[in-house]
Amino acid sequence: MFNKILFPVDLSPASLKICPYVKEVAQKFQSEIHVVYVVHVSHYYSNIDMSAAFVVDFETEVRKGADKKFNDFVSANFSGLPVQSKILSGRPIDEIMTYVKSKEIDLVVMGHSSTGIERAIFGSVAGHMVKYSPVPVMVISPDILNS
Repeated sequence: MFNKILFPVDLSPASLKICPYVKEVAQKFQSEIHVVYVVHVSHYYSNIDMSAAFVVDFETEVRKGADKKFNDFVSANFSGLPVQSKILSGRPIDEIMTYVKSKEIDLVVMGHSSTGIERAIFGSVAGHMVKYSPVPVMVISPDILNS
């Protein structure tokens, strides 16, 4: 039923708390897990007069910095399981939806934060996914994540 599960992460403590749910569903259905992290920094500079080259260079540096943290996260939490991992660049909503379609994902498992900037960014992604995803989306409640 769920051959491929997508787990979009933001590398926050909340992402770590979702891992057991992803693993449990994956083991139950013998699924392949796809873990993605989306680098999206250009929106921070949309109202500032900066060269496109600077923004691209900055995004490249952010991506390099995320590589080790992301790879460590995947290794620590999904060792021994069938997993694919990828860092993407762009708007999280667009990149996740494109990934779902291109990789023929069967289920998306994600969380959303209940406070601050994480809610503004990741919460809106979760809401968009629930509304527009062509596949089922399991959203882990912030109450569970905060317990």
